Amino acid sequence: MSALMPAGDRHWAGGMLSRVKRYLAMVMAAASCLAVSAAERVFDFSAPEGKLPDGWKPALAGGGKPGEWKVLFDAVPPLIKPISPLAEQTARREVLAQVSTDPTDERFPLLAFGGDRYQDFTARLRFKIVSGAVEQMAGLAFRMQDEKNFYVVRANAKENNVKFYKFVKGERGEATGNNLPVSRGEWHELVVSCKGNAIDIQFDGRTAIPTLNDNSHSSGRIALFTKSDSISYFSDLRIDYRPVESLAETLLKTTLEAQSRLVDLQIYGRRPGSKDLVLLAGKAVAEVGKTAGETERKVLAENRAYYSKNEKVAVVTHPLHDRNGDPIGVARFVIKAYRGQLEAATLGRVLPIVQDMEQRIGGASELTE
Repeated sequence: MSALMPAGDRHWAGGMLSRVKRYLAMVMAAASCLAVSAAERVFDFSAPEGKLPDGWKPALAGGGKPGEWKVLFDAVPPLIKPISPLAEQTARREVLAQVSTDPTDERFPLLAFGGDRYQDFTARLRFKIVSGAVEQMAGLAFRMQDEKNFYVVRANAKENNVKFYKFVKGERGEATGNNLPVSRGEWHELVVSCKGNAIDIQFDGRTAIPTLNDNSHSSGRIALFTKSDSISYFSDLRIDYRPVESLAETLLKTTLEAQSRLVDLQIYGRRPGSKDLVLLAGKAVAEVGKTAGETERKVLAENRAYYSKNEKVAVVTHPLHDRNGDPIGVARFVIKAYRGQLEAATLGRVLPIVQDMEQRIGGASELTE
């Protein structure tokens, strides 16, 4: 390379070559990680300004008002530092922002992604803590069952520390962490890795907390996290993971494949530590986690099927039982309508499907595992 450049540029070229080698090493390491974890998701934050991208839903742990989450545009540095000092150092693009300033203590606005569950994974996230009079925090919640059960790692710009804690049945556990420089108004990178019960945390390229071991949550969703009146921006969330599929998801897939007349199937149940009946699996992934409607709750409470029909489809909402015969969930079958369709005949078609599903369900918790 130096033979093609003026002598004055040779020193710079040597430095550039060194950076290229480091970059290639990073790429190879990432490829190795992907080979082990087998799958990768790069989260797309693109959406009209003021809206939310598809698949993201606000949630709230603790008290106070719900968070206000939306897409904004902000100057974000590239993931890989430009080789040339003349290159653009930032690009204005979409970020996800929490902008509510409710100062309630023990208020934790969350923004959770759909119904995708992760067990063993490495998640990378960048965030910027913009402001906050009471708190200045941002972080990542993971293995999230619901608003009352999850792990979280967050950085605090007021106290200059990075800490981990868990929520179990709505109770926040004791924090574990270290003092580290956390600047406000600048972008930081957080890396969280989970393998079995081992949790590793890096912040801005350095180990933030020694390896943690905890068995409270084995898998769950991913969510952005803030506290109280913190205004924080989030960007560049990526997760390398080993795919995990719950029994409810397996039942959904195999049943839809075997039953050509089914237009849709939804499976409802209760997640560990929660009394709420929610959608565990459905064709519309973004709806997973949604609270069940009145019909589904009634079917479970009364332990009997419900039938309805219009010109296009018939709907059978049927209880699901464990091996002891106790109702532990609900399946909602949407079936193509046909001329002369009768309730008894439709229920007769659904019953063997339900029985086949129930043979694979040992207990309520198995639906979510």
